[in-house]
Amino acid sequence: MPNPDRKPLLLDFEKPLAKLEARIHEIRQLAAENGVDVSEETSEEIRKLEARTDQLRQEIFSSLSPMQRLQLARHPRRPSTLDYVQAISDEWIELHGDRRGGDDPAMVGGIARIDGRPTVIIGHQKGRDTKDNIARNFGMAAPGGYRKALRLMEHADRFSMPIFTFIDTPGAWAGLEAEQLGQGEAIACNLREMFRLDVPIICTVIGEGGSGGALGIGVGERLLMLEHSVYTVATPEACAAILWKDSGKANLAAEALKITSWDLKNLGVLDQIVPEPIGGAHSNPIKAASILKRALLENLAELSQLSSQQRRELRYQKFRHIGVFTEIPA
Repeated sequence: MPNPDRKPLLLDFEKPLAKLEARIHEIRQLAAENGVDVSEETSEEIRKLEARTDQLRQEIFSSLSPMQRLQLARHPRRPSTLDYVQAISDEWIELHGDRRGGDDPAMVGGIARIDGRPTVIIGHQKGRDTKDNIARNFGMAAPGGYRKALRLMEHADRFSMPIFTFIDTPGAWAGLEAEQLGQGEAIACNLREMFRLDVPIICTVIGEGGSGGALGIGVGERLLMLEHSVYTVATPEACAAILWKDSGKANLAAEALKITSWDLKNLGVLDQIVPEPIGGAHSNPIKAASILKRALLENLAELSQLSSQQRRELRYQKFRHIGVFTEIPA
């Protein structure tokens, strides 16, 4: 999990909070350096500052714009797939390779035991720093990554293990080599095959869900999103560049694309919003993982009551209804 003792990386809208927290820390430090107990007057000042900090944090994180939520979804210290696996599983064995000569580090997967139940977990994996991000290709999987994911899903189906997928990618790798290796075919094959699997499939957007790269492991009976994650057909920057020839209009694109969890819940694409600790998942990764684990197990318990045929039909109907609308005559 991310180290809570590291100096925080502040987003622009978090800076007012940082000033208040710095003032509280300064008062406590002065008292400690002088070797005196904090006076009643000083204690009252600290309590007021802490109350104001909590109130301001609540105000800020309850009224974020879509672009600000995208910043949170991309936060370098936001928990990744392997962070959540470590926090929610009792036992974990990572499996490697697509059995065609490759092992894409941008896509990870393996067998986990969660509350005693064997499951298969698959997800995009971003890096924690620049060097790690380069090694992980910033979570943008190559064709081999999607073929590895499908191999693990077929393994889960063969041994009747439920599948959890964690989505966190700006999109599939769009390099020339990816196209030469069949990126479109690999993703399309995953879409087709995930519809036929008998076991429960629960997909969760834990950060950034981008385009076909997200869909490649995103077909399931249930789609969950962490509160401050985003799910979009194209990044706001790319959309703005296409529509207005100006990536600087990404804020407008983010509003129009309806990328937030609340937007997608209202549109019927999303099944459940998973709350995050106030301040985002990176502010309290352990609590965020606990909330996510509870949501996953609750959904799994419901889906386990259905037959495999019912689950496949539920999966099929879910995607058939996405985009359906009613036109009202003028």
